Amino acid sequence: MMRLLRFVALASALLVSACAGLSTPPVAQPLQIEATADARAALAPAGRLRVGVYPGSPTSWVKNPRTGEPAGVALELGKLMAQQLRVPVEVLEFARVAEILEALKAGQVDMTFTNATAARSRDVDFTAPLVQLELGLLVPPGSAITAFANADRAGVRIGVSQGSSSQGVLGQRLQQASVVPAVSLEAAQQLFKTGQIDAFATNKGILFEMAEKLPGYQVLADRWGLENLAIAVPKGREAGRAFLKAFAQQAQSQGHLKAMAERAGLRGLAQP
Repeated sequence: MMRLLRFVALASALLVSACAGLSTPPVAQPLQIEATADARAALAPAGRLRVGVYPGSPTSWVKNPRTGEPAGVALELGKLMAQQLRVPVEVLEFARVAEILEALKAGQVDMTFTNATAARSRDVDFTAPLVQLELGLLVPPGSAITAFANADRAGVRIGVSQGSSSQGVLGQRLQQASVVPAVSLEAAQQLFKTGQIDAFATNKGILFEMAEKLPGYQVLADRWGLENLAIAVPKGREAGRAFLKAFAQQAQSQGHLKAMAERAGLRGLAQP
């Protein structure tokens, strides 16, 4: 269900590698955090920080659109967090976010970056939200669906990532359209190509990535909701809470989060 994406290596070395090749990187200020031994043991109990990512989402793991280097907010936040904890980083790839959440719940993954919902907070702990993304629809060329408001019709099939928060919300919200789970974002593209779905619903960061791989497909301008993304860690790691709070705050205020989002080509940020 999961496979090793990177060999275990020092986080500082990997962070430099991930950022290489950028001609004008956004300037981020150094973090000022001291990790105690208790925080280190709580947040990286295996002696390394195990970071869960899934491909195709700029908030998780993609290739930098300009350099081809690995990028993604979860990927880079994990490397930076490991650097601050002074432990190696291990990046683990999963097919979809639901698998990462299960691994977090089981203590097999130490952190990720994902939508913080009330339902998920029963199984994992979140920092305060750090990024807000619009939720939208991707439709194929010539689609009769021009906005979310006219998507809820009999016979309309809306794809979602299996186990995602979008599946849960739309499963309750849609009255006539049906929800079709996809086991991965790659599988969702195949559902489009074989005519098994009429639209795909998730955050616009992912939708714009998918649209680039599906010529003529369009991300609709309106939104049907918002995602509030935050760092997620397993329950029971209270000794690391103060460090995690300070890390999240400084990663945002010191410009690291913005730089990571730009390197990943993240789009669809919610507008005030």
